[in-house]
Amino acid sequence: MALKLIDHGSPDYQQMIRLRTDMLRKPLGLHFEPEELEKEKDDVLIGAFEDDRILGCCLLTKMDTETVRLRQMAVPNNLQGKGIGRALMVFAENIARDLGYKTLVMHARKTAIGFYEKLGYRTTGNEFLEITIPHFIMEKKLIG
Repeated sequence: MALKLIDHGSPDYQQMIRLRTDMLRKPLGLHFEPEELEKEKDDVLIGAFEDDRILGCCLLTKMDTETVRLRQMAVPNNLQGKGIGRALMVFAENIARDLGYKTLVMHARKTAIGFYEKLGYRTTGNEFLEITIPHFIMEKKLIG
């Protein structure tokens, strides 16, 4: 498995959009708007690949000079539990650290809380609904 940065608009980015659509949007009857995808030009796009096939993805969005937000983490159901998500998280944290961020935050789906807790994240605040699903804000300090 290879972890790498993805260029916005590239064939790898198209695979990333398909994966995110299939895993995160279609089950909720939602889709991506072109304006939403256009905003990702400034994000750090991350993918896990086997040969040229995407196995998982996530992206990092700058919140402020010290905080970056992890978004759109997706690994196909049939590949979950194989270490892909964990590898993506470690890679994303290292990139965030290299870029000088001190804290990584996310809006985690309630069903994924246990996964992120094992990686050192903690919930902050109360449960809230986002795209019709219960979420929690989670964060982790990125210590050099």
